[in-house]
Amino acid sequence: MNWVRGETVGHGSFGKVSLAVAGSGPPSVVVKSCGASSVGSLLNEKVVLDELQGCPEIVHCLGDGYTFENGERVYNVLLEFASLGALSENLKSSENRRFQEGEIRRYSRALLRGLKFIHRAGFVHCDIKLQNVLLCGDGRVKIADFGLAKRAGERSSGCELRGTPMYMSPEMVKGGEQGAPADVWALGCAVVEMSSGAPAWKYSDVAGLFMRIGVGDEVPGFPGELSDQGRDFLEKCFIKDPIKRWTAEMLLNHPFVAADHRDGGGTVALSKEYSPSAPSPSPRCPFDFPDWVSEEESPLAAPPAAYFPSPGSEHSPASRLQGMFSHKFFPNWAPDPDGWVNVR
Repeated sequence: MNWVRGETVGHGSFGKVSLAVAGSGPPSVVVKSCGASSVGSLLNEKVVLDELQGCPEIVHCLGDGYTFENGERVYNVLLEFASLGALSENLKSSENRRFQEGEIRRYSRALLRGLKFIHRAGFVHCDIKLQNVLLCGDGRVKIADFGLAKRAGERSSGCELRGTPMYMSPEMVKGGEQGAPADVWALGCAVVEMSSGAPAWKYSDVAGLFMRIGVGDEVPGFPGELSDQGRDFLEKCFIKDPIKRWTAEMLLNHPFVAADHRDGGGTVALSKEYSPSAPSPSPRCPFDFPDWVSEEESPLAAPPAAYFPSPGSEHSPASRLQGMFSHKFFPNWAPDPDGWVNVR
């Protein structure tokens, strides 16, 4: 495919995201680009998307290739353009900063269809969140950003967490287990956010957040705005035991999403055009969490994860965790203003 790079809509530690024109006319594709020496995440996204062709709820990869720009060899992945942007941005601009339940049902159904396809193909997305769900101009819903995706059952190193803390499942936080049930848990967190306009967990202390997720029986609170059907749907998403948690295929038959098929396939009519901005990035985060005891947390919203090393310790699990999040090892959790933007 012949294309011409247009406006750059985001930068990050791995490269940049640009609008592009294939042929003549307005932007029709998006290009994710990085230096040839750091293609890992982007190449993984391309490989996974090639395996997931044919699903209407997954962003379409149009190809890849190398260019030479400013004396550097650059790897590029071309993706379809979703003009209405990420669900997170649409949520911010919606009335009362939350979606109506009819919209939530339709968005959730489209996400479940995409997850069903992903899981049946033997993959796990590993970073389902509103920033990684896009809307096309005709209202079609697309799951995007497969840079962290992996094959189900693939063993990660013992010190690796993938994804965004606010959306992580108990089994991921506690033991590094990340299969299809973890995507379902993250979907539940997204439904809470769409309904309430706020993150599912309200803690900025990441150590406390992880303890709250991984220890005990607590699950995210259910928004008061949600119907009984919606609350029951969330109960199925937030079953602590991943073996007992409902699958995407099972949830597609839940009345919360099965009762309304007027859109014919997860399509929601929207009228506004998207103005690019930079949502929070989705980096990797290596830890090794043993079984630990609970501690008190500070109640605020938790931002996305960043990469930092585990210091290691010979003390008790609680002491080790406390040391891990001490000032010495605690990173800057604030979103990078130059972080990756979602594919438009």
